[in-house]
This record gives sequence, C-alpha cells and structure tokens, in this order.
Amino acid sequence: MKYKAINKFIDKENEDTLYNVGDEYPKGDYKPTKKRIDELSKVHPKYKAAFIKQKEPPASNKTKKE
Repeated sequence: MKYKAINKFIDKENEDTLYNVGDEYPKGDYKPTKKRIDELSKVHPKYKAAFIKQKEPPASNKTKKE
C-alpha cells in the first residue's frame, strides 16, 4: 500500500530519508513495519502533526453508456 507525505519529515528509521509534502512513502526498497506506518499516520504528541496518509485511488473517468 502506498502513502503520501502530508507534512515534511525525516524518517529516522530509513537512513534519515527526507520526505517533503506530496512525496510518496516509502522511498526506495525500504519496507516499513505496520507499527511505523501507524506512528507516522497518527498525530505525533511532540510535533502535533501526522506525517503520512494513505494515497487515494485514482478516480474513475468512465461514464455511463446510455
């Protein structure tokens, strides 16, 4: 499952990888644990912000045939 950064952060568990807003998470071959996804998805108590959210599936452009 893919996520995107919603706030700028440095992932300390992925060799200090920098993520800017809009970047896809994770980068490269890094495979985060479910725990890490949960940590980054929820509001961090110290920083008062979440850092990633699940990417929305692309909207369907199909129209109804009449």
